Amino acid sequence: MALFFLSYDLRNKRDYQPLYDELKKFNAVRMLESCWCFKRINTNAKGLRDYFKEFVDEDDGLLVSQVAEIDGVYQWAGLNLDGNPNEL
Repeated sequence: MALFFLSYDLRNKRDYQPLYDELKKFNAVRMLESCWCFKRINTNAKGLRDYFKEFVDEDDGLLVSQVAEIDGVYQWAGLNLDGNPNEL
C-alpha cells in the first residue's frame, strides 16, 4: 500500500464538488485547503493524476505525489494541518 498526496488549484470555474466526491470515495484525509492524502494499492502517481483529471477542468492544476516508506514508516512532515494521514 502506498501513501499519496493530491494537491490542486481550481482556477476559473472552481467547481470543487466532483473532486470532493471522488476524494471521499478514496477515504482521503484533507491536509490543507487544497491538499488531500490517501492510500492506494496497485497504482502510481501518474495513474492517479490521469484518473483525477476527469474531476477538474482543463485549466486547473493537479499534483499527485507518492510518499516513500522507509523501514515501515511513511516519510512526511507537516505543520498546523487539518488532518493526519497516520489515521488512514
